[in-house]
This record gives sequence, structure tokens and C-alpha cells, in this order.
Amino acid sequence: MGMPRSGFLGILMLDTRFPRPAGDVGSPQTWRRAGIPVRFMTVEGATPQRIVKDADPALLQPFVDAARRLVREGATMLSTSCGFLASYQDALSQAVDVPVITSSLLQAARFARPGIVTIDAASLTPSVLAAARVPDATPVQGVEPGCEFHRRILSNHRTLDLQRAEQDVVRAAMKLIERHPAVTDIVMECTNMPPYRSAVSGATGRPVHDMETLLVDAWAALRQDKP
Repeated sequence: MGMPRSGFLGILMLDTRFPRPAGDVGSPQTWRRAGIPVRFMTVEGATPQRIVKDADPALLQPFVDAARRLVREGATMLSTSCGFLASYQDALSQAVDVPVITSSLLQAARFARPGIVTIDAASLTPSVLAAARVPDATPVQGVEPGCEFHRRILSNHRTLDLQRAEQDVVRAAMKLIERHPAVTDIVMECTNMPPYRSAVSGATGRPVHDMETLLVDAWAALRQDKP
């Protein structure tokens, strides 16, 4: 038996094995502390490499199939575990009859002068940004290629030094602000970055928005809309 239709947030997961601390979209603790019922569904073969670096079009249909299955089981909102899946926003939205929030990037247009911190700037192409309706000329800063956060996540390692990863993300955010001091709000593309939100906000003096903040707000709004 599935959960009732008022039931849960369905998250389409990449096929990963790296650690997911509280705040990470793929951590059950993230949603437990928010009071949001959740169900995860892994799309087999959807590695970080194939989604972020390769943008493999063969993975779209497996994500659509998984999305439809989660909705059949009672999901009332869908999300994903990778910001680069903004590329699938329109296709997934058309495939199901519940709200779909594929990426933290979808919120960038809400802010006066947003700046984006991403796991891989070279792969965050204009087409991905356009799919998320990110305003033109929004500055993008990636973490340093080969750093702890970048290497462990994209290579799908079983270990991650959380302290070094935090330093990597903070360093990228500081570089963004140094290069673009007019940025009013920082949007973190990567769903593995929310654990470092407070550190980034403290270091930059800017509000920081990510997949966790976006989904918590969207879920609350959805609950308010229910009769």
C-alpha cells in the first residue's frame, strides 16, 4: 500500500554512494527535522558524471518513469538530488500532475542580483541556466576543480571530509562576491551544499538560498493551498 495522496515529497535520486550529512537533499535527517514526509527513488546508472559532466540524454526517460511511479505511489511534490537536472524541468513537469522542482536554480529569478555557486562551472552551460529561467548575465562561480568537494562528489567516492568540503564551498562563495560585489543573494546550485549554508552566509554577509530552503518553503506553501 502507498502512502495517502496528501503524503510525501518524492525525490528522484542520482545513483550515488558519497556521504550525505543533514541538509543534503538526500539525507533523511534533512526532512525529518523539517517535518516533511519524504520518499527517495534512485535512478539506476544516473551517476554524477553522467548528469553533470556528460549531460547524457539517455537518462531523461528513466527520470520520467521514476517521477510517474512516485506520483502513482502518492507523491504530491517532486524534486531531485542534482541542480543540473534543471535541464529536465519542463519534461518532468509535463509528465506528472504535481509540482516539480528539479533544481535550486529555479529560485534565482526571485532575487534582485543573484549569484550562483556551483559544483562545476564548466558544465553549468547556458542551456541548463535557461532551463531554470536564471536571469541573463547572472554570475556563476564554481568550486575549485579537483578540490575535496568537487572530486569526491563527482567521482562518487564513499568518503568526504566535511570540514574541507565546507572550506571549498565558502572559498567559491567568497570568490563570487569578490568578483561581483553587487550580488545581493547567493544561490547554491548543488544539492550537496546546504550543510554549508550558515558558513557561506557568515563569510559573505549575503542571504544564501539552496535546495533545502526552496523545498521547505514550497512544501509549506503547498500545505497552505490544501483545503
